[in-house]
Amino acid sequence: MWLLSHIGPLHYAKQRNHLERDVTMKGLYFQQSSTDEEITFVFQERENLPVTEDNFVKLQVKACALSQINTKLLAEMKMKKDLFPVGREIAGIVLDVGSKVSFFQPDDEVVGILPLDSEDPGLCEVVRVHEHYLVHKPEKVTWTEAAGSIRDGVRAYTALHYLSHVSPGKSVLIMDGASAFGTIAIQLAHHRGAKVISTACSLEDKQCLERFRPPIARVIDVSNGKVHVAESCLEETGGLGVDIVLDAGVRLYSKDDEPAVKLQLLPHKHDIITLLGVGGHWVTTEENLQLDPPDSHCLFLKGATLAFLNDEVWNLSNVQQGKYL
Repeated sequence: MWLLSHIGPLHYAKQRNHLERDVTMKGLYFQQSSTDEEITFVFQERENLPVTEDNFVKLQVKACALSQINTKLLAEMKMKKDLFPVGREIAGIVLDVGSKVSFFQPDDEVVGILPLDSEDPGLCEVVRVHEHYLVHKPEKVTWTEAAGSIRDGVRAYTALHYLSHVSPGKSVLIMDGASAFGTIAIQLAHHRGAKVISTACSLEDKQCLERFRPPIARVIDVSNGKVHVAESCLEETGGLGVDIVLDAGVRLYSKDDEPAVKLQLLPHKHDIITLLGVGGHWVTTEENLQLDPPDSHCLFLKGATLAFLNDEVWNLSNVQQGKYL
């Protein structure tokens, strides 16, 4: 994830007057070729319009995170248009609010994620967004930290709180714990009193995870492809298995059908089922997960649950959710 901090060290009042006087400003968009194989980025002039919608907020962008553009999802949503806005995780200062906005007022510091069908790019000086996509930014969190962590923070909280109901004493396996999502998930799990096990995809990742405080119960180095994740987890839990698994993708097929790199870093779906304890929760990011009847029967015998972590569900407008669901 790339981070851009927009505004220089000018006095805030001078910035605000400047933005209110500007009639047009530039925003960054991307354009797909007719074959959907090539993406071109372009700057486009935009009007600096006032807030007209009752529940919308006009926001001066102080920092914006650049996450991967999910062109496949855009195609599945049938969101075909000439230009797509770039940059959705934003942090900034409220300039103006609609007549029915109840959570914010001018000069509030906020952070949020623009919905998938937003017309405004985050890479612009001013954006308009519905108040429900914003939250107040903690005072001690910087602009870049807020914009850079909001997406993975929402994903981790959704996975642990809503999808797996983490609680004190639970054991949690977090795959690829040194990733942005993994580090936040580890901290949230520790905050809730859970015992954390994590995998590392390189020696550098392993060293990073071993420096965590409070310490991670076990760091499993999978970089050489020789360590068996299921065996390590069962050993750590006394054969009971883990209560919660947050994967970073899984292998679906036999070794002959998978790329060599994927073989090393990702566990097979059978390994996840094996290491899951009775009444456990498996939260997966593998959108094309396929379970055979024996796999489903094993999950049934354990009374386990399977949930899919799709963070974009929370970032769609009501109209787009209807199309999606």
